[in-house]
Amino acid sequence: MTGLKFNSNSIHNDPFFIGFDNIVSKLNSTVSNTTGNFPPYNIIKHDDVSYTIELAVAGFTREEIDIVLEDGTLTVQGVPQSKESIDYIHRGIASRTFKRVFTLADTIEVTGADMSNGMLLIILTNLIPDAKKPRKIEISPNSKEYSKEYSKEFLAEG
Repeated sequence: MTGLKFNSNSIHNDPFFIGFDNIVSKLNSTVSNTTGNFPPYNIIKHDDVSYTIELAVAGFTREEIDIVLEDGTLTVQGVPQSKESIDYIHRGIASRTFKRVFTLADTIEVTGADMSNGMLLIILTNLIPDAKKPRKIEISPNSKEYSKEYSKEFLAEG
């Protein structure tokens, strides 16, 4: 999957995709940052506005895990502390460093994190501002013929 690359040229030339340049850039950086499949995770949608990311982090403490949100990218890293003083007879539980990267939509906020029974839970909320919520656009009742002057007049009134 690391060889996957999204073609931004097709988005630039498609009249149905306006302002998606940043999304293509985020997709490309997320795909290139994905490493392995550890730890396993779930993404749960509770309703239209709330989500939870669950990561199975058995063996890690709260102090060994960092969660950072920067510019729409949520990064979860785990760095286990050295346990060399322990004399294992059998060691079957992995104790390895990990990094998971999630790209979040502009309206998604991280509202909390918790850790219980080997599961790290990251709570997300979709907070859509009023300006981005769907709204009905009314068609002007004026019967003016469309022209460049009319569009300038219409924009000046608005």
